[in-house]
Amino acid sequence: MDTLLFRVAGLDIHKRFVMACIRITNRQNGKAREEVRRFDTMTDDLRRLRDWLVAKQVTDVAMESTGVFWKPVWNILEGSMRLTLANAHELKQVPGRKSDVKDSQWIAHLLACGLITPSFVPEQDQRDLRDLTRSRTTLLQERTRVSNRIQKVLEDTNIKLASVASDVLGKSGRDMLAALASGETDPETLADLARGRLREKLDLLKRALEGHVRPHHRFLLRQLLDHLANLEEQIVVYDQQIREVLRRFLSPEMEARLKAVPGIHTRTIEVVIAEIGVDMSRFPTEGHLCSWAGICPGNEESAGKRKRSRIRQGNKWLKSALVESARAASRTKNSYFRAQYARLAARRGKNRAAVAVAHSLLTVIYHLLKDPENHYQDLGVAYFDQRNPTRQVKHLVKRLQALGYDVEISPRTAA
Repeated sequence: MDTLLFRVAGLDIHKRFVMACIRITNRQNGKAREEVRRFDTMTDDLRRLRDWLVAKQVTDVAMESTGVFWKPVWNILEGSMRLTLANAHELKQVPGRKSDVKDSQWIAHLLACGLITPSFVPEQDQRDLRDLTRSRTTLLQERTRVSNRIQKVLEDTNIKLASVASDVLGKSGRDMLAALASGETDPETLADLARGRLREKLDLLKRALEGHVRPHHRFLLRQLLDHLANLEEQIVVYDQQIREVLRRFLSPEMEARLKAVPGIHTRTIEVVIAEIGVDMSRFPTEGHLCSWAGICPGNEESAGKRKRSRIRQGNKWLKSALVESARAASRTKNSYFRAQYARLAARRGKNRAAVAVAHSLLTVIYHLLKDPENHYQDLGVAYFDQRNPTRQVKHLVKRLQALGYDVEISPRTAA
């Protein structure tokens, strides 16, 4: 293989140590010599690793994306040389020749030959924003789990509040749960805490709030409600911090243009900007971005046969946010995404249809971020019907004939 880089290093990173291999290739005869050293992962040891690489005039360093262990190494080396973060799945070598030294040598060899596809690692400010949005997503997921546990406790007591109130954790529901946790068991007293339109169901509420609540259940409800309140306070704090950091990346005008897309709300925008940034030059086309995010069909073919087309793993944080927005967009009236979802869900299922809509949403976001002059224009719910009207007419005629009708079609005369 041809050598493209002549002074490189490969790092095999573990929790407690880093195995580093420097590969220096002679430009005249093409012979390469290697030097391998082991460094611990304490900060002073990583600084010694950096000084060693600089002293050897290393220009490029490659490392595997191993959990979070690569991050402190990246932070120490960043700015001193060109860094490449590689997907560990793409660096597998021949089985039976596995050791930490051989791994570092293999990484250095691949880097010297230009055979490593670098992963996307954003700048420090964007990485900080990523940490905030991902931590908030974890808190939101935990809030959902706590809400589900509250519902399980209510079912154990035979309190059927969820069968009457659309939101058990709304203002009325929380007042009732707090009263239950404090020892109130009278159904009429609990039902009288209802507010707004829920008061129209007082008789049904009295029946639903009659159950068998023991001290054990009250203890669980108190702990879960306190945990839920604490989570919501943390989420509010994260929201404020994310909004403050996001101002460095996104102007109010750009945010307004993104919100014009059906299904896209504030939190989706925050996650998208944290994961992909605002500079789309790093993605040559929208197809590259969708592939990186993991929301495009796979491509596995052998002997002329399509093996499977499942989506790749991709960026799970971005993917989950886009699929959530896709489901919201599919419920937006008179929108192209609603028509696209309905068209695909009937044939391929709801989950595949949601991923397809998420693909379309990310394509729109890509073009809005790439060109500040672009504005979103919806194609309309009738887009697919208007694309091939003759085919649609034939389909509808066949359906009417199958129902026992004789159909005659004539073009409408202009007024």
